[in-house]
Amino acid sequence: MKYLGIDHGNARIGIAVSDPTGTLARPFQILKHTSRAADALFVAKLAALEGCETVIVGLPLDSDGSLGPRARSVNRFIDELRIQTELPVIAWDESHSTKEAVQASILRGEGKKKRQNAIDDQAAAIILQDYLDNHPSMNCDGVNS
Repeated sequence: MKYLGIDHGNARIGIAVSDPTGTLARPFQILKHTSRAADALFVAKLAALEGCETVIVGLPLDSDGSLGPRARSVNRFIDELRIQTELPVIAWDESHSTKEAVQASILRGEGKKKRQNAIDDQAAAIILQDYLDNHPSMNCDGVNS
């Protein structure tokens, strides 16, 4: 099963996609935010175009696990996305995904200037990979892989 991962921000939306087996996530692209409806429509069309069966959206919970202003904004995007597609849309805790993307960039030896570029797609891949790691796909024999 193929998945689309979303890191929804105020200015940009990071998008990641999994391999067809639903095992590995990779950064895919960054969408500049225009409006909730337009963004949701773009994501829905992209999921269909890429053959994804489920959309995973990072939910930025507060440090105590509650829904703050950012999480409520993302939930409104999720509601709109569910209107635009019949695919399952799953909210997934994205705690520290951007920080992890920056740390991964540092570990790859990328300079500070390169790290200042948008990394929303990498954060989306981290969110999606976390979901995939916690929900192993079934192989053709119906056995967890």
